[in-house]
Amino acid sequence: MVRPAKDGRHLADLVQLAIPLCQAAQKCCSRAGPGRPPDYEEWQIAVLIFVAVLNRRKSKSSQWRFLCQHQQALLKSLELPRLPARSTYFERHQRAWPLFQKAIELQGKKALQEHVTCARVVAADKSLIAAKGPPWHQGQRKKGKRSRGTDIAAGWGYSPHDDWVWGYAYEVVVSATRKHVVFPLLASADRGCCSEQRSFVQKIPRLPRSVRHVLLDSGYDSNELAEDVEYLPSGKLTGRRCVCPLHSHFGKPAVGQTVRKGKRERARLRRARRDRFYHNKRGRSLYARRKKTVEPFNQWFKHLFELEDRVWHRGLQNNRTMILAAIFCYQLLVRYAFRKGRRDGQIEWILDGL
Repeated sequence: MVRPAKDGRHLADLVQLAIPLCQAAQKCCSRAGPGRPPDYEEWQIAVLIFVAVLNRRKSKSSQWRFLCQHQQALLKSLELPRLPARSTYFERHQRAWPLFQKAIELQGKKALQEHVTCARVVAADKSLIAAKGPPWHQGQRKKGKRSRGTDIAAGWGYSPHDDWVWGYAYEVVVSATRKHVVFPLLASADRGCCSEQRSFVQKIPRLPRSVRHVLLDSGYDSNELAEDVEYLPSGKLTGRRCVCPLHSHFGKPAVGQTVRKGKRERARLRRARRDRFYHNKRGRSLYARRKKTVEPFNQWFKHLFELEDRVWHRGLQNNRTMILAAIFCYQLLVRYAFRKGRRDGQIEWILDGL
């Protein structure tokens, strides 16, 4: 059973789970170069950010103050002689997002090994979060003007749910297998204007080997993307199937009807095959899982970390670190609840008890 809330032990347990993952992520993405090594390793900074985000401290100043209040326990866990200075923490915060991105991938693999979830079916989605301050409208940009407090690092993004949003976006790949926990496996964060087709292509080689169906919405409709999912560069099948509604381009039908030879005809036939699978009973049943997995996940995640209205920081790198650290926290909370026998979640209960 999970210990009662407010007993002060949940945070210590979560930190012990986070440390080996951050250390492993550092080995995968750290780069050695000339000069004196830093006083604080990347994994140590990442764990400090993880603790601050887990306690939902929304500014870097409040995060640093919180860490100073709990430095005695943190220094012992991280084997540090002292906490980083305020300026050091602010600077290293901006550069921590690649480690969190890799740590999310490693923790996804760990969850599959522990049978927390199953990844035969996965779903991907891009979600928008408004930036701090007023938006920067196109008319203002043409005149070279902007409102006071506008975050110029953000970008315009559109989704049917949120309409046009000036802000940032994150993309997440979650497990969508029936009767299994919805668990984030891969994630990235960028400006709101970033194309989901480009960002998802980078995740295809990192998908778990067990994946057989990839569920995507119409924003991901691309022949190149679907073929990267379903075919190897040699032309052999990967054993995976892309399940995505196809849309028409420039007034042409979703599946072209002209007969051509060579590569374009082969792409047309493959697109027609995907369209037939999407519209049959099996395809519709699979695609319906998106509404029960990745779309509710975005709502749960934003609610837990109070991201429904806007992001916590200004600047792309700061928000990349914050969003990816929050997804890493979500993963760890799910694994922690699973270990303690709470198979039905209880994520918010644990988070509120820290």
